[in-house]
Amino acid sequence: AEIEAEEVMDAINKEKDVVILDVRTEHEYSRGHIAGSLNIPIEKLPSLVPKTFKDKDREIYVYCLSGSRSTLAVSEMLQMGYKKVFNLRSGLLSWRSNGYPLSIID
Repeated sequence: AEIEAEEVMDAINKEKDVVILDVRTEHEYSRGHIAGSLNIPIEKLPSLVPKTFKDKDREIYVYCLSGSRSTLAVSEMLQMGYKKVFNLRSGLLSWRSNGYPLSIID
């Protein structure tokens, strides 16, 4: 399932109980990410996701830069039994084209 940048921003503004998951590298994450998001690089998903998210009914929005890695991550997580995992369509490219802010780690 896919979700639009507007829906993600709406969830943030309404303080909805969702997890926003960035599956890019730590270096990419530090250069700009959605505020409040967690960073688990895609290659670490199999080992870290089950430890990090015990509740498989938790709503999780997954993103990367363009949407390709996050599409893979979503299907991997669905196979792990997570039920409410959504891919941010076009990733940070669509987030930025909407003019939404990014957090940077100094």
